[in-house]
Amino acid sequence: MSTEHGWNTTPVTTPVTPDLLRGFLDVEPTAHGLLPHRLPARARRQIPDDQLAVAEAQPSGVRLAFRTRATTIELDTLPTKRTYSGFPPPADGVYDLLVDGRLAAQATVTGGNLRTITDMVTQSAELREGPPGTARFAGLPTGDKSIEIWLPHTEITELIDLRTDAPVEPAPDRGRRVWLHHGSSISHGSNAAHPTAIWPALAAARGDVELINLGFSGSALLDPFTARAMRDTPADLISVKIGINVVNADVMRLRAFGPAVHGFLDTIREGHPTAPLLVVSPLLCPVQEDTPGPLMPDFDGGVLRFKATGDPNARAAGRLTLNVIRDELARIVAQRAADDPHLHYLDGRDLYGESDYAEFPLPDEVHPDPAGHRRIGENFARLVFGEGGSFATAKEG
Repeated sequence: MSTEHGWNTTPVTTPVTPDLLRGFLDVEPTAHGLLPHRLPARARRQIPDDQLAVAEAQPSGVRLAFRTRATTIELDTLPTKRTYSGFPPPADGVYDLLVDGRLAAQATVTGGNLRTITDMVTQSAELREGPPGTARFAGLPTGDKSIEIWLPHTEITELIDLRTDAPVEPAPDRGRRVWLHHGSSISHGSNAAHPTAIWPALAAARGDVELINLGFSGSALLDPFTARAMRDTPADLISVKIGINVVNADVMRLRAFGPAVHGFLDTIREGHPTAPLLVVSPLLCPVQEDTPGPLMPDFDGGVLRFKATGDPNARAAGRLTLNVIRDELARIVAQRAADDPHLHYLDGRDLYGESDYAEFPLPDEVHPDPAGHRRIGENFARLVFGEGGSFATAKEG
């Protein structure tokens, strides 16, 4: 009987393979193991910048799912953590372990690679390599059970080996609807405390659906390759949260924005002609409501905040603000819904508006805190998955 590293018996080692994963679109073999991706290889070859390349490889919403009688579980990984030059190193990312759908344990992995952002505007970075580590969960309930291990939503995570004190088998299909969501950094999980506390995960749990989260920090920019990835991904329910990155990156004018939205929705509809498709406009963000981008970091007082630097008077020339975006999205959805009864619109301020801002202000003027994520998830579950909501009961035909 082996007691090495706290084991009471010889552990069962299981290589991490795609059949143990949920919430991913692709996997890449690495020198260490397996790297989950949230965009397929064809899309990744078309990514134009490091920001999206890093964001899609961060496994927001990606989890291992299996059944086992194990009471001790270890997961070997190589994380790549992110920090900003001049700021303290980040806290280690959290691994959430759920037993039969309920959060039962958490762990972290020390070490790993460290990616230091040296310029927040250009996203230039330096990489320091480090060793793999282990997330360990002990004292779990006895008996056969469903296990999910949600990976840190902001750490690129190479999966190496799974060790348990009883055999594992991939989780069976529970027959739940699949919700495919695309959005920006808030959907990705910026400032959320742990991976099952990002607002899409909270809403998915309340809606009893399987989440595929294509929230990409700073990168919800109506990229055609993202639309094609969504078109080709099996899903029952689809939502796209559009606008904030288009404004704060200052990448379009009104003339280009409308056709780009139409093209994005057209592409999704090629693969999902009758699935409920929800277009969500930006949440309240006071610094960008009526001021165009670009959005720039502001370190006044040593605290990171963001400020919009555009000229509000330039709206007449087609510069975009959040209010301009909301008006255009509402117009586009109303126009298309005449021929598409499964297309719906939700004003993002119904998820996080003035009263929510008063109660849970945005710490950096853009991203909600953990309590804000809870509020957004609760509102989405009530308005969209709840009675009368666009995702209440419908499935793709």
